Amino acid sequence: MERADFFEIAPGRLQLGPTIAVIDIGSNSVRLVVYEALTRSPTPIFNEKALCGLGRNVLTSGRLADEAVARALASIRRFRVLCTQLNVGELHVLATAAVRDAKNGPDFVAECEAICGVPLRLLSGREEATFAALGVVSGTYQPDGIVGDLGGGSLELVDIKGERIGGGVTLPLGGLALQDTSGYSVKKAERIAAKTIGKVELLKKGKGRTFYAVGGTWRSLARLHMAQRGYPLNVMHGYSLSGKEIADFCYLVSRQPTDTISRIEVVAESRRPLLAYGALVLEAVVRAAKVDTVVVSVLGVREGLLFSMLDDEQRAHDPLLSAARELSLLRSRSPRHGEELIDWTDRFMEVCHLEETAEERRLRHAACLLADIGWRAHPDYRGEQSLNIIAHANFSGVDHPGRAYLALAIYYRHEGIVDEFMSPRIRELVGVRLLDRARVLGAAMRVAYLISAAMPGVLPRAPLTLEDRRLVLTLAGDLSGLSGERLVNRLRTLGRMVGRETELRSMP
Repeated sequence: MERADFFEIAPGRLQLGPTIAVIDIGSNSVRLVVYEALTRSPTPIFNEKALCGLGRNVLTSGRLADEAVARALASIRRFRVLCTQLNVGELHVLATAAVRDAKNGPDFVAECEAICGVPLRLLSGREEATFAALGVVSGTYQPDGIVGDLGGGSLELVDIKGERIGGGVTLPLGGLALQDTSGYSVKKAERIAAKTIGKVELLKKGKGRTFYAVGGTWRSLARLHMAQRGYPLNVMHGYSLSGKEIADFCYLVSRQPTDTISRIEVVAESRRPLLAYGALVLEAVVRAAKVDTVVVSVLGVREGLLFSMLDDEQRAHDPLLSAARELSLLRSRSPRHGEELIDWTDRFMEVCHLEETAEERRLRHAACLLADIGWRAHPDYRGEQSLNIIAHANFSGVDHPGRAYLALAIYYRHEGIVDEFMSPRIRELVGVRLLDRARVLGAAMRVAYLISAAMPGVLPRAPLTLEDRRLVLTLAGDLSGLSGERLVNRLRTLGRMVGRETELRSMP
């Protein structure tokens, strides 16, 4: 095979359909995201943004500024060329509040369509809120609360429960809009935000629930909060904290000069001018709604659009399990073995009478699919590399304790049930119960892989049973030769962890 041919067919990407791209023209930024395909858990293969400030002074002038328009159109021209280079199969172009509210918005739309060669979809406030909510639904397991999407021009609020999208409102409280209407006075902006938010009936439904924060300014606030507390996981999606904690933090951020804030260097300079405005809006919303928890979602309008394009069967798929299956397909020695490991550990949990919640069960299934993704690493580093890949993977549908559980379970599968060579910080994210379950699953996997060598068709013939309170592993027929001291020791370790004596039964 020729060298060029080898690299052309190397399976670095999944072939799940044509690539799909979204150019999102917001009031502050214009962004291109190209996704590998339209799937339940879409993976970006390219992501670039330009801060153009289209929404600056639109509320007072009524127009998109010529300079901002020039910057935006230049970015869109670049993005269109990139789409060609990336062989994008389907392109969608969206625009939101600034273009919607400006008198010269129609002219801008026409120029965008001429560049992109496809119609531009100018979202109404209701559509923007709905897509933002669908984005959260697509990336959150069983969501229940209020979604808030803060852009440069507007704030969308909408109620969600599962896949049900409730009522929503659009408020002129985006960072650029507040700068404009307040005359660049943070104190005046605070009064405007408090007065506007105080009239929102929807927020009365938030007490004791979750607020899902969407938008670049709020992500910057969360990044700053992470840095100040020395948070051990550098993943934005699913970052969670109490309503009181984030409200108090926002109070401090909005009331001091930006350049004096500790660890402000983690926030891009281009984002800092709007930080105080985003903070005061978030504080006002959280206090008015009396929410229990605030969760950051990096999935919003773009992902909501993609989710709306899926059929009912695809929507019903679990996003975490979908992503885990894709990573298993790309990196494991046998994707089918991961599915068999799910069934094998199902039986193990049942015979040992180990209770688990529905959430714990889905996490265990995801861990089984991810158990072999580190096999190409050097043996001395498989545990560490697997932990880092899984903890920081582009997963949705999982919170940070769940990420830590997945990473720890696979670490234990490679390294044994020991902690001294691992940073203790990742363990801080899981409770005692999930940590114990990660250790038990890791021990079970160490038995399974010693039997199967990661190949399919073996585990279904090597059942674990419970006989007279003993955990029995039976190897019959051609599997009987797998018996040995190493396997006996691993089985004994697993038995100790679940309070059972063990027996390795070999039946030629």
